[in-house]
Amino acid sequence: MLAPPPGMPGTALAMDLSESPAEAFPRVHLDLTAGARDLDDEVDRLVGLGARRVDWPHYPAQLEPGASPYVVLADTEGNRFCVAGRPRAR
Repeated sequence: MLAPPPGMPGTALAMDLSESPAEAFPRVHLDLTAGARDLDDEVDRLVGLGARRVDWPHYPAQLEPGASPYVVLADTEGNRFCVAGRPRAR
């Protein structure tokens, strides 16, 4: 269970284990943001914790104005999630 500190606004998120297999194209998944961290650094951090990059064929050729770039990852059980943020300055 992830929850904001007592008295702070926010939404709690509860997760549980499941015996069902991970879906290749899940209808529901988490979209996370890298926050103040560069997207590349956050992806590297998550991969270091056990996530893996997904060969995702549906990345847009060009982002819509104002949209953040994102990377599709999978957790250790194959559940996919996205991480969005600002890329490292090149």
